[in-house]
Amino acid sequence: MAEYMKAKGGKLKLKGEKTHKHKKHKKRKHGDESDATLLDSKEEEKDKESHGGWWCVQEFEDISGQICIEMNPHSYVKALDNGLFVVGPPHPEGEGPSPEEILSAIKIDDSRIALKSGYGKYLKPDKDGAVTGRSDAVGPMEYWEPVFQEGKLALLSHLQKFLSADEEDNIVAKSQSASVNEVIKIRSQLQKEVVNPNEPPVEEKGNLKQVEINYVKKFQKFQDKKLRISKEDKNALKKAKLEGDLHETLLDRREKMKSDRYCK
Repeated sequence: MAEYMKAKGGKLKLKGEKTHKHKKHKKRKHGDESDATLLDSKEEEKDKESHGGWWCVQEFEDISGQICIEMNPHSYVKALDNGLFVVGPPHPEGEGPSPEEILSAIKIDDSRIALKSGYGKYLKPDKDGAVTGRSDAVGPMEYWEPVFQEGKLALLSHLQKFLSADEEDNIVAKSQSASVNEVIKIRSQLQKEVVNPNEPPVEEKGNLKQVEINYVKKFQKFQDKKLRISKEDKNALKKAKLEGDLHETLLDRREKMKSDRYCK
């Protein structure tokens, strides 16, 4: 574990970056927070449009499916037909990556991914530090760990070396610490699902009678498809909703009707 933390270097330390003292901020006035969120949203949309619809991921959960790795502004990791990778030429504003610059991200676990090139080969670092895409299957050598720190991202190989580009724009993984050269951006085209935390589940829309029907439809397992709805007093549901026990009460009622696949 100690060697692992040493390899990761703790925070992403950027060479030449000055440390700034924290200044006390004035208290936000009412509405300032929503205005800031709106501003961030506009900036994200502008950034997305300038990259041809490819948005910058901010957390591990967003890394899935087709992605591209931006090494420099509008320049991406590009796969060559010999299994090597280079930094591709910069694209004009509003244009996304080329097909050979698009990779597929496969999640291995809660912190690691595998990357597959358009040639159908998986990326891994060689002992000399060169990143190649010649593996037909995924093993520990093909594991990569995205490391997020204070809005920055670096990609750590199984050899505890960070991905970067050398002086000739070849993609390598040689550095044990993340400096400016190791900071990257991963971009995705997947449609973001906007979830409103105040929005009730689909099953809980409507009056309590309809809510009970919705949950029975969701969980019943009878082959004849006939709904088994409890005939008990609906006032019990009203009381349960007020006391915060609606789900438990609905489960009890379904259990009595033997209509819930999760009931005993």
